[in-house]
Amino acid sequence: MTSSNSAFSVKVFTLFPELFPGVLGVSVIGRALEQGLWNLEVINLRDFAHGKHRQVDDTPCGGGAGMVMRPDVVHDALASCYKDQKPKRLIYLSPRGIPLSQKLARELAQEGEIGLLCGRFEGVDQRVLDAWDIQEVSLGDFVLSGGEIAAQALIDAGVRLVPGVLGAAESLEEESFTSGLLEYPHYTRPREWNDCNVPQVLLSGNHREIYAWRKEQAESLTKERRPDLWASYLEKDPNNVKLKNKSE
Repeated sequence: MTSSNSAFSVKVFTLFPELFPGVLGVSVIGRALEQGLWNLEVINLRDFAHGKHRQVDDTPCGGGAGMVMRPDVVHDALASCYKDQKPKRLIYLSPRGIPLSQKLARELAQEGEIGLLCGRFEGVDQRVLDAWDIQEVSLGDFVLSGGEIAAQALIDAGVRLVPGVLGAAESLEEESFTSGLLEYPHYTRPREWNDCNVPQVLLSGNHREIYAWRKEQAESLTKERRPDLWASYLEKDPNNVKLKNKSE
């Protein structure tokens, strides 16, 4: 699971280390892990529990439902790895965090090393988040039982951008969000299936027409499904003025 010369190193702090590598251990991400293109280290927060009963959580101050992860437990786990030297990027997976985006995934892939804190229960004591200057990142406007699934999603998004993990660099350039648009539809063999045909333009061999068709499809999908992305796309490029006027 570890490698000393990996290009991208991830430390995960969790109460459930058995959940890793999980989906990260298969397919291209798993092969990249075996090849040392990235490194995964999982730290069990329960190893730093306190007291006779080895508590990792306690009741919330001020009352309320649920339990809160103790700051001393989380701090000791972080300090055991970083020796009180804060890493360049330490992230707590939280529904109140900034949204995970392709831009952020690219930034993380270039960091070299990141740490991910997986919360459970009602969350983590705010004091340890402040003390370690931990950034909060969210997958979206919904709540999960813990941060482990979110952490795996974030890792996958970052690792696939590490050089050498994916074979074709151009495939990354054409993916959703890279250009500010959602990705165009894909087709493959057979040419006819279920009374539906592959669009003729994709069989024409005319790369200019194929490019134009794909761009038009991407623009149409983005305008329909993600008005927020569409508005941002129109504002970024002065050449999109005609598109803006057409959409109004």
